[in-house]
Amino acid sequence: MTVKPYTPDGSKREQVEHMFDAISPKYDLLNRLFSMGVDQGWRRKVIRLVAQEPVGHLLDVATGTADLAIMAAKRKAAERITGVDISEGMLAHGREKVKAQKLDERITLVRGDSAALPFADASFDAITVAFGVRNFEDLERGIADMVRVLKPNGRLFVLEFSKPRNALMGGLFRFYFHRVMPFVGKLVSRDSAAYTYLPKSVDAFPDGDAFVRILEKCGLREAKAQPLTGGIATLYLSRK
Repeated sequence: MTVKPYTPDGSKREQVEHMFDAISPKYDLLNRLFSMGVDQGWRRKVIRLVAQEPVGHLLDVATGTADLAIMAAKRKAAERITGVDISEGMLAHGREKVKAQKLDERITLVRGDSAALPFADASFDAITVAFGVRNFEDLERGIADMVRVLKPNGRLFVLEFSKPRNALMGGLFRFYFHRVMPFVGKLVSRDSAAYTYLPKSVDAFPDGDAFVRILEKCGLREAKAQPLTGGIATLYLSRK
C-alpha cells in the first residue's frame, strides 16, 4: 500500500515535495525535539562506516537540510559531497547551514528526484540516504537509480525508521509515533498531515529482511540490516 501525506489521489512525489516545503522552517527543531538527539548518533554511525574506505565523491540522497552532508564534510568522510532533494524549501535551509559552516567548497546541494537522479552513471564512490527511502514514490525505481550512479564496488548506506520487534518497545514506539508526534508536530509545524504521514509511512515500509531483499533485487550485494536503538531505526549496508 502506498501511503501519501495528503490525499489518496495524485502523485506521492508532488505531495511529499509540498509537505517538506511546508515544514522546512521547523524541520530541524522538530527532528531534535522528537528524537532527543538520538538521530544524530545514528547519523554519526553512518559517517563512521562511510569513512572506513576512501571516498572521493559522496552522494547524499534526500539530503533535506543537509545534516548528514555537513557531518560527512566536518568529519572528512569524503573529499566532495553532493546532496540532492526534491524540496527546494529544505535545500534553502540546507544551503544556509552549509554557508554558515563555511563548507561551500566541499558541499553542493541540488534539486532532483530520487527516481531520476541528475547525474551520470557511476559518478559516486558512496551514497547515503537518511530517513528518505520511505518517501520514494517508487521504492525499487529509486534504489535502482542510486545503483546506476554508484561506481562498481561503491557502497550504499540507508538509514531508516523501522518497527521494533520487542513487544514492550514496539508498544511504546507506536504510542509515541501515532499519538505524541502528530499532536506536537501539528502544533509546531502547522501542517496537520506531515506528522500523521510519518508513522503511517513507517508502518507501510518493508523494513528488515524485506528491504534487504529489495536491495539485492536491485543489483546490490553484501546487503545486511543493523537494527539501532532496539529496532526503532535500522541501518542497511550494501555494495554494488
